[in-house]
Amino acid sequence: MNYAILGEKDRAFGLLEKACREKSGGIGSIKTIPAFDSLRSDPRYADLLKRMGLPQ
Repeated sequence: MNYAILGEKDRAFGLLEKACREKSGGIGSIKTIPAFDSLRSDPRYADLLKRMGLPQ
């Protein structure tokens, strides 16, 4: 979350990918946390949601 807030999208997505692979319990709230707003326009965000089985 901190990397997303700081605008470091590559690092933020790297950690989100890792959390997704490890099936981290907190990753499911990615759609509701305002700190991730800056990532939502990035195609990697939609891809991540799709792989997690969450609606876009």
